[in-house]
Amino acid sequence: MGRAVTVAACALNQWALDFEGNLKRIVKSIGIAKSSGARYRLGPELEICGYGCLDHYYESDTLLHSFQVLAKLLESPATQDIICDVGMPVLHRNVRYNCRVIFLNKKILLIRPKISLANTGNYRELRWFTPWTKARHVEEYFLPRIIQEVTGQETVPFGDAVLATKDTCLGAEICEELWAPNSPHIEMGLDGVEIFANSSGSHHVLRKAHTRVDLVNSATAKNGGIYILANQKGCDGDRLYYDGCAMISMNGETVAQGSQFSLDDVEVLVATLDLEDVRSYRAEISSRNLAASKVDPYPRVKVNFALSSSDDVAVPICMPIQWRHHSPEEEISLGPACWLWDYLRRSKQAGFLLPLSGGIDSSATACIVYSMCHQVCLAVKNGNADVLADVCRIVNDETYVPEDPREFCKRIFTTCYMASENSSQDTCNRAKLLAEQIGSYHINLNIDAAVKAVVGIFSMVTGRTPLFSVFGGSKRENLALQNVQARIRMVLAYLFAQLTLWTRGMPGGLLVLGSANVDESLRGYLTKYDCSSADINPIGGISKTDLKNFIQYCIENFHLTALRSIMSAPPTAELEPLVDGQVAQTDEMDMGMTYAELSIYGKLRKIAKTGPYSMFCKLINMWKEICAPREVASKVKHFFRMYSLNRHKMTTLTPSYHAENYSPDDNRFDLRPFLYNTTWSWQFRCIDKEVSKLEQKEEISLVVDTD
Repeated sequence: MGRAVTVAACALNQWALDFEGNLKRIVKSIGIAKSSGARYRLGPELEICGYGCLDHYYESDTLLHSFQVLAKLLESPATQDIICDVGMPVLHRNVRYNCRVIFLNKKILLIRPKISLANTGNYRELRWFTPWTKARHVEEYFLPRIIQEVTGQETVPFGDAVLATKDTCLGAEICEELWAPNSPHIEMGLDGVEIFANSSGSHHVLRKAHTRVDLVNSATAKNGGIYILANQKGCDGDRLYYDGCAMISMNGETVAQGSQFSLDDVEVLVATLDLEDVRSYRAEISSRNLAASKVDPYPRVKVNFALSSSDDVAVPICMPIQWRHHSPEEEISLGPACWLWDYLRRSKQAGFLLPLSGGIDSSATACIVYSMCHQVCLAVKNGNADVLADVCRIVNDETYVPEDPREFCKRIFTTCYMASENSSQDTCNRAKLLAEQIGSYHINLNIDAAVKAVVGIFSMVTGRTPLFSVFGGSKRENLALQNVQARIRMVLAYLFAQLTLWTRGMPGGLLVLGSANVDESLRGYLTKYDCSSADINPIGGISKTDLKNFIQYCIENFHLTALRSIMSAPPTAELEPLVDGQVAQTDEMDMGMTYAELSIYGKLRKIAKTGPYSMFCKLINMWKEICAPREVASKVKHFFRMYSLNRHKMTTLTPSYHAENYSPDDNRFDLRPFLYNTTWSWQFRCIDKEVSKLEQKEEISLVVDTD
């Protein structure tokens, strides 16, 4: 009959500029797709060079090596008798484009440049690429000699076209084009395209997966059709984790779902679908058919190949499924854990070191490492040879097989409680008990000697000895003494990371993990160059509220009972003297705001794009039941004073897993000055005027009520 088509979407853990590894993963995915009966294979965006090449896209080497890999793919027996759709940068008439290269049996069918470039948030595609603005226009592309020698072609079509096979019509979208208001699939569908293929480089954000799924399903709900989405997965060299979620949808319903978090470098999703289901679905939508009769046609590249076979009556067809979404707590458990694993194995280090304070943030970081150990053991149990090979190299033992997460944790994870005279026995005990339950190699040490030595040098030079405020010292003295403790902890963390394994007779060094959450970074509630300064931070993009929920998840799912007392204890830096042996300092008292308030400020500042005045205007309505306008004004002013005063700390913020859209990451996500006029005189005066107006109205209404 020629109506059942089998297609494959791939999620690949590509690595920027790892041309050797990227080629192997692409070839492997094509082999899996072919063995599963697929006749069309779609890969992630820019999969040949890796999505995160950043300014390396400017280099001619990146273009050269991409074409070298393409030549290898064209020559490979694995790519024969299957339409392969791969991503790479291409220079056309001295303009660089983000492209799909679609080929079959050593012949390039079409080079399709990206039309809508991602240029918000973490994305800067307009920095390196130019969008293709010539709708439904195709030009000749002159192939480099290295490709001509393989294909025998001098030129190939380059532009906005679709493929017409013997049995159907296929069109390409690239990542952002699905999210655009005028997505190409709309017009392509009206012009008779039945299969839409989207290659993406889409990263994980908490609670985002459903948006992507809804967009894919809605793409074919109105217009009918088959939608294939491939996505990158893993850490390809920076703060983002690409979360896979390859999927195939038909007529508005999901028929195949890939994993969101996985240690498998290559995942291939295959589905067999009936083209007649698309045609019958479209046939009864009269509004669609009227629009189709007026659409401008796309250039069609004819392909002498069919995605179906002539004898397919008995071929089983995939049926709709219900998409299973992870809870935010599961996302925190899995996403940063996979990111840490990629970073660990690709950095060729021997494990992690974490200053474990006994508080929620460092405990959450420890739980993420423990979750990573769970994922590794599970992957090895399921026969993942690549993960096992990485494990053996990390622990320097070719015979080792990780079976128990706690035992594996002992080998690769060192925790360190750095006590001072201001530390309580409670936090020491909590850190020790958690370390025992997750299995980490735990160190207890005291930093008082180092603190006294540093302060002693200052006193010897200046003749003055600073005091804590409880002993009569000024605010400046009090803060300086806290900062000395915090910074010495950072120095010791790096010393122990470099030499701990040496003392145990083991090779290698450890990556230092930070554990400042997104809310503390936003407020600047951290010491510059303290334990928040580390190699990487898995929780730096996660809010305190979400971390508390994650801790509860770990209690229930990992049975870590030590976390119960950590959950119930008030967050504290433990940098000021104890009072009667008990902690008197708390984070929220120090900050002058609650963590719940901080999350609201963060979302309004970044996501809602409010300055002080607009934030005040929104909050007087949000908080009208709990705060008077003057109190709201005071809170907003305090937040912006502290935010602007401490913004300079974001320039040295440890690279963190990106998980929240209100992250203050100064690298490229949240671009702001770091030297502010912290008085905000004009903005605050506007707030004061509004407060006066509101209070006058309130007084008038009270008088009227009295009368």
